[in-house]
Amino acid sequence: MKNPIDLRSDTVTHPTPGMLEAMMNAQVGDDVFGDDPTVNALEEKAAALFGKEAAVYCPSGTMTNQIAIRVHTSPGDEVICDALSHIYHYEGGGMMANSGVSVRLVNGDRGRFTVNDVLNNINPDDVHHPRTRLVVIENTCNKGGGSVWHIEEIRRIYLACRHHGLKLHLDGARLFNALTETGEKPLQYGELFDSVSLCLSKGLGAPVGSMLIGDMAFIKQARRMRKLFGGAMRQSGFLAAAGIYALDHHIRRLKEDHRRATALAQTLSGLPYVKEILPVESNIVVFALQDQNSADTFMEHLRQNGILVLGFGPGKIRVITHLDIGDEELEKVMKVLSNLSGIAITE
Repeated sequence: MKNPIDLRSDTVTHPTPGMLEAMMNAQVGDDVFGDDPTVNALEEKAAALFGKEAAVYCPSGTMTNQIAIRVHTSPGDEVICDALSHIYHYEGGGMMANSGVSVRLVNGDRGRFTVNDVLNNINPDDVHHPRTRLVVIENTCNKGGGSVWHIEEIRRIYLACRHHGLKLHLDGARLFNALTETGEKPLQYGELFDSVSLCLSKGLGAPVGSMLIGDMAFIKQARRMRKLFGGAMRQSGFLAAAGIYALDHHIRRLKEDHRRATALAQTLSGLPYVKEILPVESNIVVFALQDQNSADTFMEHLRQNGILVLGFGPGKIRVITHLDIGDEELEKVMKVLSNLSGIAITE
């Protein structure tokens, strides 16, 4: 398929001309020795954004999340997270394999839970139970359809964690999508979390990389874990330059992705083969088909028309808008979706 319209994820983006220029002109060194000036600049920039002391650049958001869990916990501890969390569904069982921890799943609202959910799931200090040590919030929540958290509830969870001696980690893979909608600042989040994972290769459009942000002692341990996990890179300044460019140039434009996702959902809402659409709050649209057995056929029809989407469970489809999807591509997608109303998509 030549040049498909790829809506499977916002990880499929290509570097913009300005980003490529920044990458090719990057000054580099050996990051393991700490002398890659561009990596150092990216880490300093990310830490300052959140009012934290330090940051470490890693290959992926899965790695930053897994490092955070490893540093915050000991084997036999327990992590509280939502049942839809990325750390539970999409990180290969890493919590158990890498850190030897148990997980307590909360059934929240599209990935968002409350302070009462946290309080009700803290184990008593009893040898029969794992020790509750860490709470993880994902904002926006992928499986929740890009749902956005309310910072007031996060603040209540933060206070509960402080009272009970728990650490609080943010899986902020798409945090700037959330901040684009709420108008809140990264500094407000830096005040509430012990550690923040921020993905540069999703909505922000960098080709590779995520940041893990925290205080100096935490990041010192995180660097040790990055090495242990095989994530220490050498002349990674070429990639870090893309991250700096993304933070400087690609945050404000996220509003365009959200506008196009909303328009796409409005088109889908009027189509007879669509059963349900999750509320669209950012750049993710998740919808269910009337016949759950038709998902493969539906995706094949789209593929034949040069459009790629992602199956997201029985009868469910996920599409994500991103910087490679403009209004021209959006119009073609909506036209193809509307034309599918006249053909059978069931098997």
